[in-house]
Amino acid sequence: MHYSGDTMTPGSLRASAFQVSALIALRLLIGWHFLYEGITKLTSPYWSSSGYLADSKWLFDDLFIALGSSTTAVTVIDYLNMWGLTLIGLCLLLGLFVRAASVAGIALLALYWLAAPPFAGYTYGMPSEGSYLIVNKVLIELGALLVVFAVPTSQRFGLDRFLARHSQAKPPVHTQPAVVAEVNEPVRA
Repeated sequence: MHYSGDTMTPGSLRASAFQVSALIALRLLIGWHFLYEGITKLTSPYWSSSGYLADSKWLFDDLFIALGSSTTAVTVIDYLNMWGLTLIGLCLLLGLFVRAASVAGIALLALYWLAAPPFAGYTYGMPSEGSYLIVNKVLIELGALLVVFAVPTSQRFGLDRFLARHSQAKPPVHTQPAVVAEVNEPVRA
């Protein structure tokens, strides 16, 4: 990717320093949010996803409610949720494996949104910051992660930049073509 000029065009990224900085800031803010949510859940002995799952409505509510009522499933979901949030946040902050972290974050946010979509007439037991109609902060952050996925800011500011340089610096491995010996003996049946 090439960063210069004042426009972003399909196929190549041409952005001003301010635009690149703004996209890096977006990645860092989302990373901080994910990391904070993960660490908060890891350090709280009382946090569990069971209430969130049990309060599910809409398309997959039967599945989410069933998962929320299973102690084993909740244990696995809590573990994946806490560590998933933490690792996604760390990767976004460090600029390490950002595309994979973005995909994982998008998937996690999509599950949150599907479990508790902000549709008119749906009320939830968990506290709400206001009244939403389809779009809430979860969906907005999901959209922002799509931008982080699409624009490789970690190639400009992050550990992915060093990984890319390291992989380019390795000399190519040359392999010898396989030598096939011909056997002129007749096939015996």
